[in-house]
Amino acid sequence: MPMLRPDRRASRTSRASRAAAAALGAAGLIALAAAPAAFADDAEPELVVGGIEPVDGLKPGSTFDVPVTVANKGTATAAKVWVTYAVTRGLDFAEVPSNCWTQHVRSYDEMPERWTAVCEYDRPAQPGVLYTPETPLRVKALDRALDDELRVKVDWNAPWPDENGDDPVAGTAPAVKLAETQTGVAGSKRVVDVPVTSVNTADFQVTGAALKGSVGETVPMKLEFTNAGPAWVRSTTVKVVVTPPAGTSVVKVAAFCRADGHVYYCGMRQPAYNEGGHENYTFQLRIDKRVPHAKGSVALSPEARPFDPDKTNDKADITLDVTGGDPTGTPGGPGGSGTPTSSPTDGSTSGSGGSSGSSGSAGGGSSSPADDGTTPPDGNLAATGSPALPIAGAAAAAMVAGAGTLVLVRRRRNQNPG
Repeated sequence: MPMLRPDRRASRTSRASRAAAAALGAAGLIALAAAPAAFADDAEPELVVGGIEPVDGLKPGSTFDVPVTVANKGTATAAKVWVTYAVTRGLDFAEVPSNCWTQHVRSYDEMPERWTAVCEYDRPAQPGVLYTPETPLRVKALDRALDDELRVKVDWNAPWPDENGDDPVAGTAPAVKLAETQTGVAGSKRVVDVPVTSVNTADFQVTGAALKGSVGETVPMKLEFTNAGPAWVRSTTVKVVVTPPAGTSVVKVAAFCRADGHVYYCGMRQPAYNEGGHENYTFQLRIDKRVPHAKGSVALSPEARPFDPDKTNDKADITLDVTGGDPTGTPGGPGGSGTPTSSPTDGSTSGSGGSSGSSGSAGGGSSSPADDGTTPPDGNLAATGSPALPIAGAAAAAMVAGAGTLVLVRRRRNQNPG
């Protein structure tokens, strides 16, 4: 095979391309060398807040001041300073200067309800200088105060109101200026959260139910959790533990509840922890059989709650009165049996489960296959007990006799066609 000679024109083009690439690379190196000077012109302020310590031992109705220091750790001067104060619902602002505006923000995305105050200070903040408001903002503890939080944030750009809050309201107290200070400690963060605890109590309690119905009937079981106050509770791991009465099956589980055997553990939404807040749990219970003196319970989980000294209302009974007919089935065994399935409507689980023992109707009639747990998935009756054997044998004998008669008739017709 003949060898192909390289194209000289292509070689010249390749050399030209390499030269152009080298020139571009040199230009890039020159640009990189000049970059530090360019970035130096883009210096920005870096404001941090400090001087805030946790507050403990408050009493409802008392007040405390919030000492704040602002420092600029950046390389450029901030033209203005904005300091934002946010408190949870057990606290409020005693008075708000006219250079500040306040906003009430509703609870959302698992964030608790809060009140904010944004204060604008028309004074430049130079690098390396420490500043503080001439008069600290004063905060008061409300009757519902217990385990609260104070957040302080500093900005060199104006912050926007929260879109989930009410319209901002301007303060009415005399304006407060930002002044240089030689005392205090410069912080290291733009946002600081500090706990604020008060001496107070909250009474968590549960309410049971009195159920009534006949065997085979499905009845609602309505339970309730309440925070009777006076304090709200910001965070807790408490659960509501539900044990249905014996002789029943749960066919629909309440929202926020999950099954663990015959016991159900229920959570709650954040507003339930507010003073006067409550959470309702509605189960659908089928009465499978009468069990003498059957009783269930609803109770709070056993975690420590030092704010709740009253334990007398931490548990309540769920009673069951089965009406009509004679007792059916055998006593004993926990209630709430069954395997509920997920409900597409409210996120709870629903479904029906079998019961232990057969259940007759309230008037003493025959039992229903749907309630006694003896109907297999394909709908055929199961052969349970000796009475079914003679019936099955008689049916088989009848079929054999019928077949023999049919064969005899056909033979006679074949022998006598006319």
